[in-house]
Amino acid sequence: MKTKFREIVGKAQDVLLRYPMVLLMSLLASIGAICMLEKEYDKEAFFTYSKFMICCGLGISLMFALKILSQRIGKRLLLEVLGTALLVGFYFILPENRKDFNEVQGFIIAIAFLLFHLLVSFIAFLEKNKELSFWQYNKNLFVNIFLTAVFTGVLTGGVELAILAIDKLFDFNFHDKLYLDTFYVLAIFGSSFIFLLFNETGLSYLEKDGTYPVVLKFFTQFVLIPLLFIYLIILYFYSFKIIINWELPRGWVSYLILAYSVVGILALLLVYPLKEEKAKSWVKIFSKLFYYTIIPLLVLLFTAIFTRILEYGYTEPRYFVLLLALWLLSVVVYFVFSRKASIKFIPVSLFIFGIFSLIFPYFNAFSVAKRSQKNQLITLLEENKLLVNSKIDFQKKVSDTLVDELANKFYFLAERKQKDFLLNLVSGQTRSLLADDFEQPYSWAVGTTIKEAFSHVSKTQENSVYENLILESETKIAYIQGYQYLINFNNDMRESKEVNGDTFLIDSQQKTNDLKTIKVTLNSKETIDFGPAINKLFESVSTKAGTAKMKEIAMEGNLGKYHIKIIFPSILKEENPYNKRKDISYDNALLLIREK
Repeated sequence: MKTKFREIVGKAQDVLLRYPMVLLMSLLASIGAICMLEKEYDKEAFFTYSKFMICCGLGISLMFALKILSQRIGKRLLLEVLGTALLVGFYFILPENRKDFNEVQGFIIAIAFLLFHLLVSFIAFLEKNKELSFWQYNKNLFVNIFLTAVFTGVLTGGVELAILAIDKLFDFNFHDKLYLDTFYVLAIFGSSFIFLLFNETGLSYLEKDGTYPVVLKFFTQFVLIPLLFIYLIILYFYSFKIIINWELPRGWVSYLILAYSVVGILALLLVYPLKEEKAKSWVKIFSKLFYYTIIPLLVLLFTAIFTRILEYGYTEPRYFVLLLALWLLSVVVYFVFSRKASIKFIPVSLFIFGIFSLIFPYFNAFSVAKRSQKNQLITLLEENKLLVNSKIDFQKKVSDTLVDELANKFYFLAERKQKDFLLNLVSGQTRSLLADDFEQPYSWAVGTTIKEAFSHVSKTQENSVYENLILESETKIAYIQGYQYLINFNNDMRESKEVNGDTFLIDSQQKTNDLKTIKVTLNSKETIDFGPAINKLFESVSTKAGTAKMKEIAMEGNLGKYHIKIIFPSILKEENPYNKRKDISYDNALLLIREK
């Protein structure tokens, strides 16, 4: 028993000494996740810790890739310094505050996550004549990832149940956050530690020759490849249907073809050593014919992609789908025409395409999307003769579908900080309102302003998916005389504040009659529910959609020895006309408090 314990301790020490930067990144990511949980109601602090956690999370795969490379070429310290500098730079590339974060940064994070993991797969195998070692290395990584997921799941579940048992049996009354903190530590730091344990000495262990796993062989031959054959038949029948009916393919067929191609390539990689062995005949057939089966689907894929792009222009998702299609085309051409094709081409080429999409001047995803949508907007305005002296004529009669399309393009470009371009298209009061909208935390107000600017809109749609009603206060400065305390709060918040020795709990997460409300509780005893007052505010206006101006958006009441008042700059109500679901949202609301 003592010998076994020493062996475990020795392996743990070996992992700590061999992979210090990987473990440091995973530990910091765990701490960042815990701090996010602690600050979930402080949105700016939550955002800062989110950035920190994301960068450290990216650092796990990056530092592991650099460690593997250093085992091949040396220069460990230099590589770790460069990796740390890259992560620090990435942190500062992300916006400083939550207001400036949008889906563009989400795409950057997702692509960076993919690139760093691709780096792990090939960074130590850039020289030639290491084909089988490259396969063994990635096969072992694949198996270790699967084992890590199983071990981490069992460990996390066991520890959580142990904490629950102690809590319930011995009346410790642990805080609920303890369970989430434990989960974050074990899921991030624990899984990284377990994964590194499986990798043992690293590169030399991972690339050594080994027997082909029986489970992997069974899964690939009898599960994955037969499923791909079924999938291929479905896609070919759909292609025949398109030819017979002479119709354009549906947009989502692009994702199905890409899914088939990517899973098929994965299957080919899994059976790579079996091609020369006495494997099932269909494995050999699949290995030879797979890339030829993709060629007709590529025609269908590019037709579907360009149908959407030519009609609606580029957006980041369409750009990435097109880029994946081009990557897939390059893979097919390479493996069909190359006599000495290397499987390393697959991750290396995908990495190059990913780098291109992020940083290549003028042709990166974000430049192309902005430029395309600007051109689409101008074309739409010119085709409908809405431009007079380069300004939009809001007095002309237009359809609601056209207004929605224009509003969506304004919203898209506003999210991407194209303020000057959009302001140059409008004039007068609309320009002033639009300029104010750019100062708001969210860009949806830009689209709403454009919709409301048109005077003559003909209705061609029975119902939109959501009917938005905005109550907007004309009072831009809050009058707080007579009140002693002021608390700022936002939508979806539940937070306690200490005031004059008393505790005020502000809860804007609960719902009353399917509509989010605001409840203020004093010392866990007395509560005011402002739900009815919010409903009355919306009922007091005659319109059901659009923007309604009010002199002041406020409500007040007595709570124990205090009188309280809530003031809103604006409130948005969204209502789905199909299922009647409602929701409200707001930002920068004020709670004023005074003793009676």
